Order: sequence, then C-alpha cells, then structure tokens
Amino acid sequence: MKPGQHLTLSKLLRFALVGVAATGVQYLVAALLFWGVGWPAVWASGLGFVVSAVGNFLANAMFTFGVRDRLMGRLPRFAVVAGTGLALNSAVLALAQRNGLHVLLAQLLATLLVLAWNFVLNAVWSFRVNANG
Repeated sequence: MKPGQHLTLSKLLRFALVGVAATGVQYLVAALLFWGVGWPAVWASGLGFVVSAVGNFLANAMFTFGVRDRLMGRLPRFAVVAGTGLALNSAVLALAQRNGLHVLLAQLLATLLVLAWNFVLNAVWSFRVNANG
C-alpha cells in the first residue's frame, strides 16, 4: 500500500463516526465523574478517554481500516497513539480552562485536535497495511 493511501475521505468519515461513539462514552463518563462525583475536569475526562479507547481500538481496526489480522500486535501502537492523544487532550483542556474557556468549549477544542492527531497516526502507523505490517 502506498504511503498516504490509508488517508482517504471515506476512512476519515468512518474514523469520525467511531470517534463520535467513543467521544459519547468519554463525555458520559467524564460528566458523571465531573458533575456527579466532583472530580476535576482533566481527571474525569482522562478516565473517560481511557474507557472509550477499548471499543475505539476494535471498531477502528475492523470498521475504519479493515484490519482483522494481528490485532494484538497492533495494540501497542494504538496504545501509544491513544496515550499521546490523552496527553494532548489533557494539555489542551487544562490550558484552555486556565485561559478562561468554559469547560465544555475547552473539551470540544481538545476533541477536535485529538481527532485529527489520532486519525493521521492510526492511519499511517497503527493500522497501516503493507508487506512489512
């Protein structure tokens, strides 16, 4: 597969659809922890991010990128991308809140940035299909 061939509009749309579902899970967990339990927003969002990552891995492997082989071998790469996405999400959320942006707008901004970041890295590294794996 040629470089960049995994970066197609149809895959981006499928990735976004999976992301909407995963984000729904993340936001639900975060809201329950933030408003229900009183956790700080960054911690609540972070745990929601981790919870949503499990389903996100399987859905993106199979539905978005059509990968069904060596899933467990791809998991460490996905985990690295998810971890960097989590760090980016937390940093943007904390920085935006520190600069006076409402928590919901800050989270939306973080989500959009992490969506783009994760799509590119997952397409070209985690789920890339080629002769070398």
